[in-house]
Amino acid sequence: MAFTPEQNTVIEATMAAFLEVKRPAPDIRLQVDLAWRIEKQSIIIYEDRLHWKDPSQRIHNDMAKATYVKSANKWKVYWLRSDGKWYSYTPAPEVENLRNFTQLVIEDEAGAFFG
Repeated sequence: MAFTPEQNTVIEATMAAFLEVKRPAPDIRLQVDLAWRIEKQSIIIYEDRLHWKDPSQRIHNDMAKATYVKSANKWKVYWLRSDGKWYSYTPAPEVENLRNFTQLVIEDEAGAFFG
């Protein structure tokens, strides 16, 4: 199930505000940047960087995910471990809205998203 047009508007505005705060300086964004994408009912934040061996290639490293649970009207929060699996973010496994999710990622209290 896709997000509604109204939800998409909120998602785009919230994620734009997040990127405004967390993106690297403009002069290094070609080397490393932050971005996001929608996958089904999830918003995934990822690092976009040049491949260290082949600068013509880009690598996307997922780091944070929020999955919308319509029945509960909440977002479940996950972080990606080095084993490539998503784990519930223990300090706050769910949040009321996407803005709260981006705030968790910005603060990164547990060092799970940015190390």
